Amino acid sequence: MAAAIKFQQHAENMAKGVIDFTSSASSGVTVFLTNEANPPSASADAVLGDVTESNYSNLSTRVVAGVTAEHTTGTVDFTATNLVLTASGTVAAFRYIGLYADVPTSPADPLIEYWDYGSDLVLNNNDALTLNFTTGNFAVLS
Repeated sequence: MAAAIKFQQHAENMAKGVIDFTSSASSGVTVFLTNEANPPSASADAVLGDVTESNYSNLSTRVVAGVTAEHTTGTVDFTATNLVLTASGTVAAFRYIGLYADVPTSPADPLIEYWDYGSDLVLNNNDALTLNFTTGNFAVLS
């Protein structure tokens, strides 16, 4: 994936304990998709309701598992189990792949970060896209 772009509100949410990255069960990190016509804004968007999402019909689960947060010399790296998005029919076009926390209620669904795929992508029946959430590909706070 391309370099992650953090939503600016995410840093404050982390400082205030809005998002819990201590386990995948409590973090509720979920993928959102949006297309080229509706780019996310790192400075203006703070919650999922600020983003125009693509249609998720015919798409496998978007919940990210195995979320962890560990520090090395003052930098916190987040990792998770790679997620494979699989189509069971045509999936609406998307260019941006983002993450939000589905668990908090205040604010609801805070945004974390997103990646720009470079151009709109359509998944057709049985197509799969692997999202790699190893160190350096997920949110980094320093």
